[in-house]
Amino acid sequence: MTEPTESEPLLIADNVTAGYVPGVDILRGCTLTLAQGELVGIIGPNGAGKSTLLKSLFGLLNISDGSVRLRGEDITGLKANKLVSKGIGYVPQNDNVFPSLTIQENLEMGVFLKPDLFKERFDVVGEMFPKLAERRSQRAGSLSGGERQMLAMGRALMMDPSVLLLDEPSAGLSPLLQDEVFVRTKKINRAGVSIVMVEQNASRCLQICDRGYVLDQGSNAYTGTGADLLKDPKVIELYLGTLVKTHT
Repeated sequence: MTEPTESEPLLIADNVTAGYVPGVDILRGCTLTLAQGELVGIIGPNGAGKSTLLKSLFGLLNISDGSVRLRGEDITGLKANKLVSKGIGYVPQNDNVFPSLTIQENLEMGVFLKPDLFKERFDVVGEMFPKLAERRSQRAGSLSGGERQMLAMGRALMMDPSVLLLDEPSAGLSPLLQDEVFVRTKKINRAGVSIVMVEQNASRCLQICDRGYVLDQGSNAYTGTGADLLKDPKVIELYLGTLVKTHT
């Protein structure tokens, strides 16, 4: 598998137009780039198209215009199972574990395309999430919300992806568990996985990401480093409000 050159991003979404119903576009010419080793955050108001963008990148929605490229290869329109085999992992916000299955069985589902990888990848994921390894026989339905989120992330990592798409990983969690999710996300990124993360906790997201995108009405409103967006007066006024002032 060829690696991107220094000048070529790992993942590019170029002027993507997409939606859930034909003729009704949620994304309107949205563009995003992800470099090798980067952590990119996507923030914006409700209904801005943040989750829609991730679903489009992962082949869950039809892209009516624009393109998506991975390592220079056009992957526009490829289905999710093909994208997993090419090294893209995805963690949805809701229904992201199989509650009737054990932790181990959920992780086995993560390598259903290559079951021979299970033992090797279980050891790697178990080092990142020790509680999953320790409680491998526990049913996922008995886990807390934070533990389920860790399991969902662990399952997405079982295929050793080069790109991980995270949709609202801290949603519905207590502040303490939210912080654990952000710490784990940064740890996964430092281990070599490039990440695109949609987040409702805008200030915390911008604090840990290399670059951020602010989406509004399906288009790019602002982009820059996380640090620059955190102190941009317009971004604070329109999208962050007092959230940044109380968390920085």
